[in-house]
Amino acid sequence: MKLKVPFTLAVIFLITLSNCVKEEVKIEYSYYDKDDYGIISQHLNLPNDIVNYSFTFPEYYSSRIRNFDNGMATLGRVLFYDKNLSEDRSISCASCHKQELAFSDDLAFSDGVLNRKTTRNSLALGSVFSFREYYGTMSSGRVPFFWDNRASTVQEQSKQTLANDVEMSMNMQEVVERVKEQAYYSPLFKNAFLGAEISEDNVLDAISEFINSMATFNSKYDKELENHFATYRNFNNLDEVDFPGLTAQENIGKTLYITNCGSCHGNVNGMPGEIAANNGLEMNYSDPGMGDVTSNSYDLGLFKVPTLRNIVKTAPYMHDGRFQTLEEVVEHYSDGIQTFVNLSVQLREGEQSNAPARKFNFNEEEKAALIAFFNTFTDEEFLTDEKFSDPFK
Repeated sequence: MKLKVPFTLAVIFLITLSNCVKEEVKIEYSYYDKDDYGIISQHLNLPNDIVNYSFTFPEYYSSRIRNFDNGMATLGRVLFYDKNLSEDRSISCASCHKQELAFSDDLAFSDGVLNRKTTRNSLALGSVFSFREYYGTMSSGRVPFFWDNRASTVQEQSKQTLANDVEMSMNMQEVVERVKEQAYYSPLFKNAFLGAEISEDNVLDAISEFINSMATFNSKYDKELENHFATYRNFNNLDEVDFPGLTAQENIGKTLYITNCGSCHGNVNGMPGEIAANNGLEMNYSDPGMGDVTSNSYDLGLFKVPTLRNIVKTAPYMHDGRFQTLEEVVEHYSDGIQTFVNLSVQLREGEQSNAPARKFNFNEEEKAALIAFFNTFTDEEFLTDEKFSDPFK
């Protein structure tokens, strides 16, 4: 027997069902509860949703997914930009590490608290393809922190920066108290550490999670590396291959870079060839570099060898910011290297310790080609990614 449903009743049922479906679609997810988000939104431009800090490496590196704790990274982002964490509340980590400059500074010596000046140029955090993959202990095959390689973890580096009399001039107890003063940190810590007490370790771990999540591998050169690897599955004789997506000038610059610079700075897609070196800036160094840390005479005048991602954004250059332009940098290596006692062997005319400084003698076309190639290292997406930007209103 067929069941007869009155037409009017059927229409009412369909309308009701339709309304239910619409109501289900309108359901919104909230990462923070209403009261917490009310506090946060008074001070910060953070969405009431999860901000994803995880990423997948390009296939040419490993294709691995690198996962991060999104709550900790978000908290770390706020700490990174918070000027309250300095003695006079005028300086944050981001004051010396600006996103649009690949997290470097455009001053030779950065401004610190109480109108003080740093003694070295601010290193670009965005000069490496992945912060976590690049930095760490030398025993694990990673590169230590600071120009003199004196720290082994982001936590150690951050603690020293916060305590530095010039930079932020705060001990960790003072930092924790400043954090507790700010109402917006309570809900952020609740989400990041499941309500655990605000502590020195939690502050440093959150900053570490944010900084370690920085990765920059979407430059023009990276795209060419990825395409090349997809075809050949290796990087053999990379200096002899013309990438189709690069101009003729950029390809010339690539060959010059790999054959003359890559042995120290790395071939962009990985680690540097040297952890520290002396590049013959002068005959007498007022800054002893690593020598001040190790007290070894053979470390005098040695500094970290940076990789060069986003390099066109990170002027001025060298540990003391002496060169304002890449043209000056290339000119130095072309014929300005000084025969300093600890000059690295790669920059000498022979392997003997007393061999004179090498002169690369780049011509004008080669200098222009090198700089054109350096421009292919820029990752515009990284420089503008909102999840790394200043969250404060």
